[in-house]
Amino acid sequence: MYAVTGATGQLGRLVIEMLLKSVPAERIVAAVRNPTKAADLAKRGVVVREADYSRPETLGPAFVGVEKLLLISSTEVEGRLPRHHAVIDAATKAGVSLIAYTSMLHADTSSARLAVEHKQTEELIVESGLPAVILRNGWYAENHLMALPAALEHGAFIGAARDGRYSSAARHDYAEAAATVLATDGHAGKTYELAADHAFTLAELAAEVSRQSGKTVAYNDLPETAYCDALAGVGLPADLAALLADADVAASRGALFDDGAALGRLIGRQTTPISDLIAAALHRLSQ
Repeated sequence: MYAVTGATGQLGRLVIEMLLKSVPAERIVAAVRNPTKAADLAKRGVVVREADYSRPETLGPAFVGVEKLLLISSTEVEGRLPRHHAVIDAATKAGVSLIAYTSMLHADTSSARLAVEHKQTEELIVESGLPAVILRNGWYAENHLMALPAALEHGAFIGAARDGRYSSAARHDYAEAAATVLATDGHAGKTYELAADHAFTLAELAAEVSRQSGKTVAYNDLPETAYCDALAGVGLPADLAALLADADVAASRGALFDDGAALGRLIGRQTTPISDLIAAALHRLSQ
C-alpha cells in the first residue's frame, strides 16, 4: 500500500490525485489529522486513516500494511521536528519499505532558516535506516502569487530578494514528482533537487504580471526588517514573517535557485511556466 501524510492539505490532495491515475484507490492510504475532511476521498475508495503528527499513538495504526510512505513536512515551522520524528519512528516500527520526504531545495547547504528543520529531518531519516528518497522542493510558485491581488491593487510586489533568482515550480508539478517516486521503482537512496526549468527574479515576475494584466506592477525591494514588518502588518505571525523575510534574503544569495532540471526529468515533461500560472491566477481573479 501507498500512504500520503497530510493528505487533505494542498500538496497532499494533489499527490493522491496523481496516484489515482496509476494505483487502485484501495491501495492508497490518506493519512490525515481529521478523517472527516477526507470523506470525499473515502467515497472514491481511498483508505482514510487518522494520523496526527502531534499524537504519535495514531501513527502506528495508520501505517499498518504500508509499503511506501510519503511524509509531507508539517506546516508547523520551527517546531515540526518532533512531529517528523514521530512519523519516522512509527514508519520504522510498521516495517515501511520506503519513506519519501518533502524537504527544501539544497537543505543541506541552504542559508535559509527554513532549511534547518528539513536538514535535521533528513538526518533523522538516515539514522532510522529506512530506505528513503529525499524530495528537496523549491519554492512553490503559488507562494508568489498569493500576493497577486495586493500587487494589482497597489501596483507592486514587495520583497527582500534583490535580483535573486527563484526556480519556483507549480505545486502540481511537485505533487506529480512525489507520486512518481511512490508509484515507480529505483528511487531509494536518491536525493532530488526539485525546481522549475526556468527561473525568474521578482522584478521579472512583476513585469510578466504587468504584461498580462495590462496594469503597471513593479517590484519594490525592501531591507529585510522592513519586509518583515510589512508581512507582520498584513497579519502574519511575527515568527513566520521573520522566516519568510529571511528566505527572501537567502534567495538573494541563490538559495532558491537550481538549474539541474531534475523535476522535469522526474515527471517526464517541462515544468509549468510561471507565465501559465500567472494567466490562470488572473483568470480566477476575474471571475
